[in-house]
This record gives sequence, structure tokens and C-alpha cells, in this order.
Amino acid sequence: LSKLLLAPMPGLLVSLLVKEKQIIDENQPLAIIGAMKMENIIRSEKKTKIKKINCSEGDSLEVDQIILEFE
Repeated sequence: LSKLLLAPMPGLLVSLLVKEKQIIDENQPLAIIGAMKMENIIRSEKKTKIKKINCSEGDSLEVDQIILEFE
């Protein structure tokens, strides 16, 4: 699962802050999920590269839905 970014909660994907093939640093913001009138910033756990984006801004997310894939 370390190669996937899963939605930690149901909510709305407010913003994607990265692009495919982008190299990201540890603790870099990746996405913002709106849930229960709060915005939650999802950050990277390690330095890696974005392989594929599986969701678009404005999508409704379910728990454990794959948002991004890492290389």
C-alpha cells in the first residue's frame, strides 16, 4: 500500500496539488479533501514520484478509494 494514496475518509476531493510524473518531497501537500465542513490536507510520507492520478477535483471519495499511485 505504500505505492498508493488512499482516501482516509469519505468526502469531496477539493484540490489536487500535484501532477503525474511530478517528483514530490517528504511532507509535501498532495490533496485537500473536504469532509464534515472541514478541509483535510493529505501530505506525502516520503520522497517519490507520482505515477498516476486516479481521481479529479470535485470527485466524491469513498474510504480507501485510490487517489494517486506512486512509482
